[in-house]
Amino acid sequence: MTATYLDDILDHHRAAAAADIRSVDSLIDDALAMEPTRGFRDALAVSGQLGVIAEIKRRSPSKGDLHADLDPGTMAATYERGGASCLSVLTDAPHFGGSVADLQAARSACALPVLRKDFTVSPLDVVDARLMGADCVLLIAAALDRAELVDFHRLATEIGLDVLVEIHDEAELEHAVVAGASLVGVNQRDLVTFHVDHARAERMAGVIPDTSVKVAESGVRGGHDARRLEAAGYHAVLVGETLVTSADPAGSIAELIG
Repeated sequence: MTATYLDDILDHHRAAAAADIRSVDSLIDDALAMEPTRGFRDALAVSGQLGVIAEIKRRSPSKGDLHADLDPGTMAATYERGGASCLSVLTDAPHFGGSVADLQAARSACALPVLRKDFTVSPLDVVDARLMGADCVLLIAAALDRAELVDFHRLATEIGLDVLVEIHDEAELEHAVVAGASLVGVNQRDLVTFHVDHARAERMAGVIPDTSVKVAESGVRGGHDARRLEAAGYHAVLVGETLVTSADPAGSIAELIG
């Protein structure tokens, strides 16, 4: 099997998880005592127009720095003003330059629900997302076996988180359905080549159950891409690079919404 950029990242996160000796049960108790979340899935399901999940992303492994010195609070407020439905905030430090502090600053600066965008590989990662203040956690089907996906999805739901399950193809969609996913993201970017495959995204939109909120991720460059994905059946687009490198992020969001 061809190695992907995801493999090195997952190796790092799995090593960190293996060294984490905290008790997940006590942390679950802490999570259950928290205030309710802001309702990430609901914000996308009830909008009546294409939703935009606007991402706060300092850098990427493939392109390096995108906006390394961004202010997450200012960016979040700008995204909200532009009409974004939700936020996505990278918390992975080694590969994306993100942090828990970025997520907390962004969430404090607006009223939007927030996705913790990171590489979830253990139950502690799931609970940490809730404890840091996220409203939704990302589970990447390509990073987990079926049992992990099912278990982590169940745990996230139990502690009040929405779950965005990211898939690339029909086989991963099958795992997402088994896990009970009602919020499904299709990553248009190939894990091996980094190329964006819009045709695959359009194909997958037709096979994701209609009971799911459908999100197109990666490679959404503007209004033209957004209209094409909306026509295919997507309820929302998750957009990072286009927004963090834009001279007018609020205007760019308005263009995406159409």
